[in-house]
Amino acid sequence: MQAVGIVVEYNPFHNGHAYHLEQAKKVAQADIVIAIMSGNFLQRGEPAMVDKWTRTQMALAGGVDIVIELPYVYSTAPATDFAKGAISLLSAIGCDSFAFGSEDGSIQPFMNTFQLIKNHRTEYDAFIKESLKTGASYPKSLHYAYEQLSQKFPATYIDLAQPNNILGFHYIEAAMALDSKIKPLTIPRIAAGYHDALQEGSSIASATGIRKALSTTSALQSVQNVLPKASFDYLTDWYGKYGKFANWDTFWPFLQFTLIRHTPKELTRYAEVTEGIEYALIKAAKTSHSFSSFMEKIKSKRYTWTRLQRMLTHIYTGFTKEQLQSFKAPSNIRLLGMSRKGQAYLGMHKKDIPLPLISRVAAMDDAMLAVDIHAAEVYNLSIEHGTKEQNLPKDYQTPPIRF
Repeated sequence: MQAVGIVVEYNPFHNGHAYHLEQAKKVAQADIVIAIMSGNFLQRGEPAMVDKWTRTQMALAGGVDIVIELPYVYSTAPATDFAKGAISLLSAIGCDSFAFGSEDGSIQPFMNTFQLIKNHRTEYDAFIKESLKTGASYPKSLHYAYEQLSQKFPATYIDLAQPNNILGFHYIEAAMALDSKIKPLTIPRIAAGYHDALQEGSSIASATGIRKALSTTSALQSVQNVLPKASFDYLTDWYGKYGKFANWDTFWPFLQFTLIRHTPKELTRYAEVTEGIEYALIKAAKTSHSFSSFMEKIKSKRYTWTRLQRMLTHIYTGFTKEQLQSFKAPSNIRLLGMSRKGQAYLGMHKKDIPLPLISRVAAMDDAMLAVDIHAAEVYNLSIEHGTKEQNLPKDYQTPPIRF
């Protein structure tokens, strides 16, 4: 059975994702699709709008055959480590190829870009340092270095200002670093850009556009045309139970309390908290009535919005620098769900998988898995607060979803 891997967040699963799935399977000539999916907290440093179990159901209904959780340590990491964790897991579970959506849509420019940076790494690093000295943020410095190199050695390269191109580049970089035989493929994004707002009459929208639409209105009908029926039904059911979708505004009272109860020195224990920002975090938390007003007070040229959100995610979940440094590679494969074909694939390949394949969490003693379970517990706390519903799946009790 040929397997193609994809790396996803499905926040939520929409028609563009359904297209990507269909094309990935077609281009890879694969029998099954294996998705590495972020858990309850995501790469841009924010809680997923619905929990990982609901998003697993969306994925399986949409045609994914196996859903594996990307551990918290990778799902909330910068792009390089996010990609490293995901590609490690796709390689471990035996995928023949992996397919990612991109603004470029062609694989050769990605390979050209990889070779450019690999062959001129010393110059690239020098350009980064040069830009950082001007006070530019790290992402802007990376882009500056890339522009300088690509002008010096002209060829067909990708646009590394585009978010999906950036992730795609890091997927390829990770596969090369792992010396993996997994083959990279890319599918062009259609109709809606990464940050595009919802367009009336369109059947394709970005996940960002969908979340923005749902944050300004509780009328789920506004996004019905851009979601598969199953996704729409799962979101409707969730909203009926909890009356909200997760975001930092809904989590703000808990985050605010967490920030204020710490001393500045205590905050420095958490991953990505650096350079004295702990004082600004506490000061702003004491005087902010919402997450958005809090962010307006702490954002600066030095810190991107995403970096700040990742920092806050680690504070909220209690994830420390010491923990981050202790994890060098994925230690397990956490199975969230599978179709019948996915189950058959696992039955055929189980003996060849080099990592423990976890379906019963309660039977495992694994530090990386313990972080994932704790993250799910504090996520559930904010969702269930103020509601009559106290029935979100308990991570240590929930078996994989069979579809």
